[in-house]
Amino acid sequence: MLRRQVLQGLMALAASPVVAYSAGEPGLQLGEAQPFSASDVVSLARGLAQKPYAPPRSIPKAWTEITYDDYVSIWFDGRNALWADDNSAPLHVDVFAPGLFYPHPVAISVIENGTARPLKFDMAVFDKTDKFPDLPIDDTLGYSGLRLRAEIEQPGIHQEFAVFQGASYFRAIGTGDIYGLSARGLAIDTGEPTGEEFPDFRAFWIETPAAGDATFVVHALLDSPSCTGAYRFVITPGQPLKMLVDATLFPRRDMAHVGIAPLTSMFQFDETNRDRFSDFRPAVHDNDGLLILNGAGETIWRPLANPRTLQISAFRDDNPRGFGLMQRARAFSDFADLSALYHRRPGAWITPGEDWGPGAVTLVEIPTDREIYDNIVCYWRPDGGLTKGQEHRLSYGLSWGSESDFGAGLRVLNTRIGDAFEDGIIVAIDFSDGPGVPNDLSRLEKLIRSSTGEVSAGVVQRNPETNGPRLAFKFHPGDATLIEFRAQLRLNGQPLSETWLYRWTA
Repeated sequence: MLRRQVLQGLMALAASPVVAYSAGEPGLQLGEAQPFSASDVVSLARGLAQKPYAPPRSIPKAWTEITYDDYVSIWFDGRNALWADDNSAPLHVDVFAPGLFYPHPVAISVIENGTARPLKFDMAVFDKTDKFPDLPIDDTLGYSGLRLRAEIEQPGIHQEFAVFQGASYFRAIGTGDIYGLSARGLAIDTGEPTGEEFPDFRAFWIETPAAGDATFVVHALLDSPSCTGAYRFVITPGQPLKMLVDATLFPRRDMAHVGIAPLTSMFQFDETNRDRFSDFRPAVHDNDGLLILNGAGETIWRPLANPRTLQISAFRDDNPRGFGLMQRARAFSDFADLSALYHRRPGAWITPGEDWGPGAVTLVEIPTDREIYDNIVCYWRPDGGLTKGQEHRLSYGLSWGSESDFGAGLRVLNTRIGDAFEDGIIVAIDFSDGPGVPNDLSRLEKLIRSSTGEVSAGVVQRNPETNGPRLAFKFHPGDATLIEFRAQLRLNGQPLSETWLYRWTA
């Protein structure tokens, strides 16, 4: 009975995350302790999956009708952070206000000595300007997410390194980076005509770290009409920041289209489609390519695109070794943007923790004319999806940072596409230099293939700025509106570079 009562109490907390207001004491305040173990989150998810889906509680409508300027005029006072009054604490935890895009409060609890204590909701932990509107305060309000900060570069200075806020979104940065792409707990029916389902992290549990700890642990409960899940994040800040993610999923229905380890980003333009945008900047994107190390050991680089219509690409594989969205444009001059600082946006690399079997790395590219919208999604889509009534366990590593060399061979540094001087279209692919590149580039073999159209034999020249080879070729699409390209440099019959893939659309 005790075990059942504990789980029932935690279930109630996750389903209705608002707890009693604090008494106005400084800093985040904790409620009463309940027995807790990591397995309780799995039990919670299992129990929820056996019940009909219950939507999360919503905050007052007035809070969701505020403007963006309203929302940014209220912020958390870092002096109120969890553990801010403990000089030996290696971690500080902030919370986010409800409102605007975040209509559902989440439960946040602290784990220590086998117990969990909930954070009490308190408007006093926030500062605000006089422009913040006068909104109703009632017991439906709660925090919308959390931010983690640690002494990463300088003692006494706690820098943020990870945020969990909104549906099942979370993001992190390597030291020296700024936020860019996001990850999600799960993707369901992405790109389907019937619409996408966005699961929510309904509750978080943060393990109390010991003095000197450099790795931090967060548990999360995921819920949606189609699936529940228990997640455990083991996070080590640095460059790159490392995450280990363990998930146990419980489908409420058979899910044919499910995305494991999904990443979400933005790509508007670069040298492949620069002619479509009138902008003082040479490029605008959080990431510029999808990198895959497939089960056969082949390294694939697929430059991202901003198509005129939705397009979905599936890269078939069996037990992938890794995949991720990278940002290889790393110089300020690549973007010339003093505000967005796109050259400091991280990439994210997924490493499966076990065999994931057959499936496809799936890339969804959505048209966008503005950089404020995320229009890129990638994830692993397992064959057969997930089955109702079965428990699905998986794990993966997530590396956030500036590194983008997770495979083998010369890296693709950049891709340029534009009209030829006379007729046709030119593609120029710059590869990195390396010890395997011969002085005589005529020894390199050029592999260029296309699904249709007329393609030239190509030419290889040395780029004087990178000292690496540039492969350039011309093609005539004819009546084709879509062409799939594959290119690679080889030496003595063996791959020398990554495999470059691209989908050209008229």
